[in-house]
Amino acid sequence: MKAVVYEAPRSFEIKTVDTPRPGPHEVLLRVLMAGVCGTDLHLHDGEFGPTYPLIPGHEFVGEIEEVGSAVSGLSPGQRVVVDNTRQCGECVNCRRRRANFCLNLVAQGVNAPGGFAEYICAPAGRCFVVDDLPVEVAVLTEPTACVVHGLDRLNPAPGSEIAVFGAGPTGLLLAQFLAASGGTRVTVAAPTAFKLKLAAAWGADVTVELDRSRPERNAELLRAASPDGFDMVVDATGATAVLDQAIELIRDGGTVVTYGMAPEAATWTISPYEVFRRELTIVGSFAQCYSFDRALLALRTGRIKTDGMITHRFTLDEYADALTAVAESSCLKAVIVP
Repeated sequence: MKAVVYEAPRSFEIKTVDTPRPGPHEVLLRVLMAGVCGTDLHLHDGEFGPTYPLIPGHEFVGEIEEVGSAVSGLSPGQRVVVDNTRQCGECVNCRRRRANFCLNLVAQGVNAPGGFAEYICAPAGRCFVVDDLPVEVAVLTEPTACVVHGLDRLNPAPGSEIAVFGAGPTGLLLAQFLAASGGTRVTVAAPTAFKLKLAAAWGADVTVELDRSRPERNAELLRAASPDGFDMVVDATGATAVLDQAIELIRDGGTVVTYGMAPEAATWTISPYEVFRRELTIVGSFAQCYSFDRALLALRTGRIKTDGMITHRFTLDEYADALTAVAESSCLKAVIVP
């Protein structure tokens, strides 16, 4: 089969490799579509804990080609999405119900073969049948599951005023979930007009088009959106400049959420006195666990909108172009179609 294979950071080839064979408790999938996201850019640079050689791709939907000898309840021809993470259940973090931090975590597309390939094997118990969903919707299950976990972490109070920085896929998904989960007024701030148009169509109460060359003007517009300050500011960009601004925008007793993935070497300077005096809360949200079923429910009911989110499609041979596109503002969501 054909696959994207990394041997080291920034060093990949489109190779012909052996098609995997499913174990007794696994299924073999023909990959129909795999999402490319900002995490893949970090993996490209060697961040986020990759293990080499690596086939990346952690957001994928496939059709079952073959089932292992011990698999029941799944059949060839069914379309499934896969929770790409597996926890050991026995380490100190798993025993304390912190499965996201399993010391023996296996994450397909990070430290195990992922979906930027023609075929992939996956544990049957991590598969969710999605015959009822279009492939273009099903492929967004993993990022939606990550947002569901984010809401588990945040639990916004009813009547909250919330600002979301970033109108990429996660920013748009977050804004929708927050509006349905306690956010009485949700503001989305981003520099790209067509993404903000989608945010407004999908339920954002206020949109603010940012101008990277005019930070003071941006601050004025955001303060005007909530003169008394936001109860919660969510950074879905991973930019430390946004996090610096967030502290200035939250009201006393407010919460800053670091959802976007910053480079590993990035630092953020915060005044301890400011946190102490204003009783600020800083919350992180990392990946997902126990979230796929709820993500699929949100997608199936139409509570979460995704129409038009995929703007760029590439083949495996065009993987380098996909990485370039993801880094550009004109791309909302890129996918690989093997």
